[in-house]
Amino acid sequence: MIKPEHQEKEEKIIRILSTDVPGNKQVYAGLTRIKGVSWSLSNAVCHVLGISKERKIVSLNEQEIKKISEFIKNPKLPDFMLNRRKDFEAGKSLHLIGSDLDLIKEFDIKRLKKIRSYRGLRHALGQPVRGQRTRSHFRTRGKKKAVGVMNKPKAGKKQ
Repeated sequence: MIKPEHQEKEEKIIRILSTDVPGNKQVYAGLTRIKGVSWSLSNAVCHVLGISKERKIVSLNEQEIKKISEFIKNPKLPDFMLNRRKDFEAGKSLHLIGSDLDLIKEFDIKRLKKIRSYRGLRHALGQPVRGQRTRSHFRTRGKKKAVGVMNKPKAGKKQ
């Protein structure tokens, strides 16, 4: 089956901040595919840079993609919109994206375990950290599988 040329153009994948974003997505929804970019940040990017939210990602030119990348790396937004407010080491509010976000989160959990805080202990035990009840949920988290009861061997068979 032969596809029309305009359909192939829309199936193109655009790379923004080392993340593949499908070209047929709108800018507003497509930017949320980048790790560390929420819906509110995506909306702010479109609003501040003057890009229509309904435009397709594939219709963006190189300059617009560069502007978007620079804005997401260093957003000029109020602190409540950033994902790392009052950073422990830096002492200021940051916005992290991609693998930096994963790395910092991992370091935070290691620090909590090291100082033996309640949250750190809960992470170490594989238990819920944010106060959820454990009576009926979280039975398999942190363990391999629940152990069942073994049946008695039948009288005729030896094991």
